Amino acid sequence: MTTSAENLIDIHAHFVTDRYIEAARSAGHHHPDGMKTWPRWDAAEHLRLMDRHGIRTAVLSLSSPGAHFGDHEAARLLSREVNEYGAGVRRRYPGRFGHFACLPLPDVAGSLNELAYCLDVLGSDGVAVMTNTHGVYLGDPRYEPLWSELDRRQAVVFVHPTSPPCAEAVDLARPRPMLEFIFDSARTVSDLVFAGVFSRHPAIQWVFTHGGGALPLLADRMELFRTVFSGTDPADDTYPSVQEQISRSWFDMAGTPFPHQIPTLAGSFGTDRILYGSDYCWTPGAGVGSQIVSLQTAEQPSPDTWRTLTTRNAERLMPQFARKLPAQCRGR
Repeated sequence: MTTSAENLIDIHAHFVTDRYIEAARSAGHHHPDGMKTWPRWDAAEHLRLMDRHGIRTAVLSLSSPGAHFGDHEAARLLSREVNEYGAGVRRRYPGRFGHFACLPLPDVAGSLNELAYCLDVLGSDGVAVMTNTHGVYLGDPRYEPLWSELDRRQAVVFVHPTSPPCAEAVDLARPRPMLEFIFDSARTVSDLVFAGVFSRHPAIQWVFTHGGGALPLLADRMELFRTVFSGTDPADDTYPSVQEQISRSWFDMAGTPFPHQIPTLAGSFGTDRILYGSDYCWTPGAGVGSQIVSLQTAEQPSPDTWRTLTTRNAERLMPQFARKLPAQCRGR
């Protein structure tokens, strides 16, 4: 039995709808990112899993492959449909679910319109974007108006990995979430660093998944190329180091956090921006249970536990989830 202080806030949880899966399959995504099939999602079943594992709140988002399948207008309509659904779940179960809005990137005009609707009308808690969409990575100059608006709003931007361009040439016929997602997160962060997006828009609260992917192992190498090979003086504080830029971001622990990944992440960037993430429903309930066991049996970040630390961090990032649940919302 967990105490209220140890109830987790799951920053990385997903939903799907029948209509969304139908649209994705119509676009050729029968085996999304090389996975065997699509998951199913049901709010009541998700709540039972949350109660079983002491998860107070789960922030829902759409996972890969996102909602843009080649047509701007169709992507706008599909994004609006899934956003109204996700925000509706948030309203129906106050305190139990949050919602990150899907944006129809690479359509910047449509994304600006959708983020305004979701944040101002639907009450979404932030936005979710893929690491790339049709090969357009997040440092691309065409996205600058979007980052400017999100910076103005000091918004939370949840960045979920997806397949890289020409994935079939490198995935060796294996599911892309196993390896390609991990490297695509590092690739898009490197693009944000070297395109100057982090420096120009410091008020955006970036959240990267799966312990930052390969970032803890690559940040030093990125800094080497920033300084030695570009000629930038590492002592010139007008050019923040790669480590400094990345360490302002938040990281969830979805996937296989222990025994190796989260200690490596903490050694690279500290622990005050590490968040809990389950990756449900793409990670089945049994996998969520095993991950939580690893969380609880790992060496704890004294004087905290991983449960209390990640919950406190999530409450700093998203204070709306720090309040106590209404009595009628407990124990569902």
